[in-house]
Amino acid sequence: MAANLEQLSVLRAVAAHIAMREDFDLDAIADLKMAVDEVCSTLIMRATPGSTLTCRFQANGNDITVQATVLSDSDSTPSRESFGWRVLTTLTDTVNTWIAPASADPGGYLTHIELVKRRGSASG
Repeated sequence: MAANLEQLSVLRAVAAHIAMREDFDLDAIADLKMAVDEVCSTLIMRATPGSTLTCRFQANGNDITVQATVLSDSDSTPSRESFGWRVLTTLTDTVNTWIAPASADPGGYLTHIELVKRRGSASG
C-alpha cells in the first residue's frame, strides 16, 4: 500500500483480525495493534516520497510474525535507543531491523522491521 499515515488504520485492523482469528487474548491483540502502528509509522516517516509500504503477516500457531519494508534514502536502521523502539520491545516478543540496498532503479535502501508476538505472552 502507499507509504502514508492514512493507511495505518487498515494495517491495525488487519493485525487485529489475524490475532482474533488465531485466538489471541484481548491484551495480546491490543499489543499487536500498537506494535504494528509503531512499526509502520516509523517506516512511513523514513519512506521516500511515493514509495510503497509492504507489510506481511504470518500466523504460525502460537505466534504472529509481521514483516514490514519501505524504500528509504537513509542507509541507517531506525534507532534502537528511541522511545518508539522501547515501545516495540515492550509490546512484542522479538523485534529486529535491518537495511538492504535496493535495486539499481530507483536505488536507495530497503528498511526492514520484523516483529513476533506470541499468544499469551505478557507485555511489559
